[in-house]
Amino acid sequence: MPQWTVSEPQKLTFDDPVTRLNVRLVEGAVNVVGTEEGAARLDVGEIDGPPLIVTQEGGTLTVAYEDLPWQNFLKWLDSRGRPRRAVVSLTVPAGTRVEVGVVSATAFVSGVRGPADVRGVSGDTTLVGLAGPVRAETVSGSLEAQAVSGELRFRSVSGDLTVVEGAGGTVSADTVSGNTVIDIDPAGGPTDLGLNSVSGEIAIRLPHPADARVEANTASGAVSNAFEDLKVGGQWGAKKITGTLGAGTGRLKATTLSGSIALLRRPPADPADAPSPRVSTEKEF
Repeated sequence: MPQWTVSEPQKLTFDDPVTRLNVRLVEGAVNVVGTEEGAARLDVGEIDGPPLIVTQEGGTLTVAYEDLPWQNFLKWLDSRGRPRRAVVSLTVPAGTRVEVGVVSATAFVSGVRGPADVRGVSGDTTLVGLAGPVRAETVSGSLEAQAVSGELRFRSVSGDLTVVEGAGGTVSADTVSGNTVIDIDPAGGPTDLGLNSVSGEIAIRLPHPADARVEANTASGAVSNAFEDLKVGGQWGAKKITGTLGAGTGRLKATTLSGSIALLRRPPADPADAPSPRVSTEKEF
């Protein structure tokens, strides 16, 4: 099994095929880019503290600290408190399965078609142009996903989720106090949204015309609705937005206890479909 010990800035090229990547860092940054051609490459631009151990076995490329396991990653604690920081950039085949774990480092993954699994404690993560299924778990780190067309599942305690140009598929999010903002691309097709939070705010911007069955509930938060085809109801502190937009091919279900829920409308792709400026369709309760 080829192995390298990296204790200073270094570049490596891997001639053997790479089908799976596992990266585990504490502080610093990791950047992963998928490519359609060329061998996998590693560029360690900065490193401070213990060396990184790089191994390649059976198509799996691992870049990690020796004492930082993937299992129970979010519960890892370095009792010795040694400083460790690295800035790592990797180029891998676009079909690679990517697993990234960061404690307080930032993570950036783009151009990957294979499954992606991202775990973080307090570091923020950015995903761009991913086509495969994505699973992300954080404690307080936030996730921003742009033009992600595969299934996206996000779980966090206080981290925020922002989805920009959501390109159809399934998006599910479970947070305690983290906020959720979803922007759906009109060209992405029907979307299945399942969003849950305890006290976090939820905002979804849908295309016009939209195509979804809608059920949004909050026990004590405010609601805002920009669609006249949806009904706002409820009693006491609880409020609910329900109804069907278009043919109802997609699904939107959002639930929060004390957070607010806002359903927003994208400007129409065709200006002729725009509502009269004299008519207000925005309702807030």
